[in-house]
Amino acid sequence: VQLQASGGGLVQAGGSLRLSCVASGSIFSIGSMGWYRQAPGKQRESVAGITGGGSTSYPESVKGRFAISRDIAKNTVYLQMNSLKPEDTGVYYCDAYINRQSYWGQGTLVTVSS
Repeated sequence: VQLQASGGGLVQAGGSLRLSCVASGSIFSIGSMGWYRQAPGKQRESVAGITGGGSTSYPESVKGRFAISRDIAKNTVYLQMNSLKPEDTGVYYCDAYINRQSYWGQGTLVTVSS
């Protein structure tokens, strides 16, 4: 099982990006999925989560600006990021609970310029 994240890049403050994370391999079940980010010199933090039932959660720092969604048929989770701020800069990782195990993607870099 592998997770492949994509969609990162350089964007100006106030702009938008959409991240994607595709799960591939021998997949029998996918439960919760989520996005995390790690800014330079900081610990990895959760920015969005979605349960197998579709319930979503966000920290206050991104609430109202980020939206997580999933396409079950495509084994894909998305992160729509709007009104980006320089403090949103970091490497974004996806994770997923697949076949009753937790997997991480390789990360995609998001840089927000002021």
